[in-house]
Amino acid sequence: MTAPHGLPRLDPDSLPPAVDVSDNTAALAEVDAVIEQGPFSADWDSLRDYEVPRWYADAKFGIFLHWGVYSVPAFSSEWYSRTMYLEGSREHAHHLETYGPHSEFGYKDFIPSFTMEDYDPAAWAALFRRAGAQFVVPVAEHHDGFAMYQSDRTRWNAAQMGPRRDVMGELLAASDDASITRGASSHRAEHWFFMNGGARFDSDVLDPAYQDFYGPAQREETAPNERHLEDWLLRTVEIIDRYRPQVLWFDWWIEQPAFEPSLRRLAAYYYNRAAEWGREVVINYKWEAFAEGSAVYDIERGTMGGIRPVPWQNDTSVSRSSWCWVEGHEYKSLGELIIELADTVSKNGNLLLNIGPKPDGTIASEEQEMLESIGAWLTENGQSIFGTRPWIVAEEGPTRSQAGSFVDGAEVHHTAADFRFTTRHDVTGDYVYAIALAHPEDGVLRIRSFGTGLRLLPQEIRSVSLLGGGEPLGVERTENALEVTVGPAADSPIGPVVKIHLEPEVVPERTDHLHG
Repeated sequence: MTAPHGLPRLDPDSLPPAVDVSDNTAALAEVDAVIEQGPFSADWDSLRDYEVPRWYADAKFGIFLHWGVYSVPAFSSEWYSRTMYLEGSREHAHHLETYGPHSEFGYKDFIPSFTMEDYDPAAWAALFRRAGAQFVVPVAEHHDGFAMYQSDRTRWNAAQMGPRRDVMGELLAASDDASITRGASSHRAEHWFFMNGGARFDSDVLDPAYQDFYGPAQREETAPNERHLEDWLLRTVEIIDRYRPQVLWFDWWIEQPAFEPSLRRLAAYYYNRAAEWGREVVINYKWEAFAEGSAVYDIERGTMGGIRPVPWQNDTSVSRSSWCWVEGHEYKSLGELIIELADTVSKNGNLLLNIGPKPDGTIASEEQEMLESIGAWLTENGQSIFGTRPWIVAEEGPTRSQAGSFVDGAEVHHTAADFRFTTRHDVTGDYVYAIALAHPEDGVLRIRSFGTGLRLLPQEIRSVSLLGGGEPLGVERTENALEVTVGPAADSPIGPVVKIHLEPEVVPERTDHLHG
C-alpha cells in the first residue's frame, strides 16, 4: 500500500487488535492500595513533605529527546499531528500538496516509515555521557498519542508497530550502563483535544477504526471526562512500574482543574513506589499544576529573574524552531547553550536540553557536534557546574536575562562584563566561580562583585585560578572589582571561568563554656 509520494500507507490488516480499557476498576484499586500503604497520601499537605533529592540538585544537566512519528514528515514542528488537520494552516496546505487528501493519507500513515532501523541506544547513551549529561528524559508519549514504549493499554506503541522495538526501554537500559539516571516524559494530557481539527472535515480522524488512536479529539475548551483522566493516570502508572524512571516530566495542560485529583493520586503513587524501591525521584511540572514544594517546577525555554530558594528546571532545545527533527532547523549557537546552562545553574536550576532524533534512529550530525562540544567545555569547566550551589548573587553585568517562559526567540549577545556565579563547599575548601560570558577585548576581567567595597566575599581570597589550565597573568583586588588578567582570547565559546579559593571562615572562639 504505497501512496503516490512514495511513503507506504498503514495497512489496516497489519494492526494488532485494539486494547479494551473500558473497565479500569481493578487497576485503579491497585493504585489506591499503593497510596494507602504510604508514606505519602493523596493530599497536598502530605505531598509537601517531599524533598528534592541531592542527586538531582547536584546533576545540573540532562538530555531531553523528542522522538516519534512526527519526525517522518519533518515539517514545521512536533505539533504536525495537530496542525496538519487545521484547515488554513501552512501544515494543512503542505500535507495536501505533499501527501494528498487527509482522508487517504492521514497521520497514522506515517507510522510505517517510522522505522528507526539505525537506532543504536548504546551509542546514544555514550554520546550523552560524553556530553556530560547526568540524566536522560525521553518522551514516552507525545500529544499525538503514539507511545514510544511497550504498552498494555494501547496498541499504538513502538513495540507493536513502526520500529517494532521497545525503543524507550532500550535507551533507559543503555543509560543505566552509562551511569546516566533514567527519566521519562508524558505529554498525554493534551491528547484530549489534539486531533480535533480532523473531526471538522473529511479526514481519517473520523474513521471509527482509528478512534483509539485519534480520539477523543474534543474541543480544547471542554474539560476532560473521567475516562480520559483514568486513562492518563493508568498510562503514567504503567510507565512508572515498567521503567522505574527517577525523573517524571509532565507537559502543560495538567494544570487544568479537572486533573487536580488525578495529580495528587499520581504523585502519592509515584513517591510511595519510589520509597518501596529505595529510589529518590523527581516530578517536573509547569505553571501551577502542583502545589509549591510537592514537586520540581519547570520553565519551558526560559529562566528565573534571580535565585530560586529550591531547585527548579529549564527545559529548552538545541533548536529555536522545533523540538523534533525537521528539515531546516534554526540551531542555537554553542555559546548560547553554554550560557543557558550557566545562567540556569547560577539560579539553582537544572538544564534539560532537548535533541530531536531522525526517524531512521540517527541523531543529526549538527546535534551530535553540539553535544560533543558541550562535553568538551564541561570537561574543563564542569567543577563550576556539577554539584555547585547558588552564590549570594546569581549574576553581574549589563546584560540581564529576561525572566519567564519562551524567552529564547533570539540570541542575546553578552559582554565581558557579564558573569554568572556558583559556589561549592567540600573537604578541600570553599570556592566561588565566576563564569565570564564573553572574553574581554583588553584581556582583563573586572568582577565587581568580588571588589572589597561590596563586601560580598566574607572570607579572604586564598588563590585565584582559571579553569581549563593556565594561571592568570595578573590579579589585583580593589574596592571596585577583582581584576584578573587572562590575556588573549582562548578557543572557547564563552569567556574564561575564574575559580576563587577562599580562606577558611574564622569561627570566633567560644567564651560561654561551663566551668569544669
